[in-house]
Amino acid sequence: MKEIKVLGPGCPKCKTTYSNVLEALKQTNIEANVEKVEDIEEMMKYNILMTPVLMIDEEIKIKGRIAQVNEIIELLKK
Repeated sequence: MKEIKVLGPGCPKCKTTYSNVLEALKQTNIEANVEKVEDIEEMMKYNILMTPVLMIDEEIKIKGRIAQVNEIIELLKK
């Protein structure tokens, strides 16, 4: 099962990215554990400077912008 994390302090872009992840999973019927990381201390562990960050299986895929549903679907298929 895939592990997906959306890192961000809860800003509108972060919330949109999180919603887009859920929509992409719904469209593809892929099962995944989705975690929203809003804790600054936790985010610092990943050494990121820009949010939101989309991570799939502990690998940063998209950072600093909203991940679109079709992009997420493509990343999930890999």
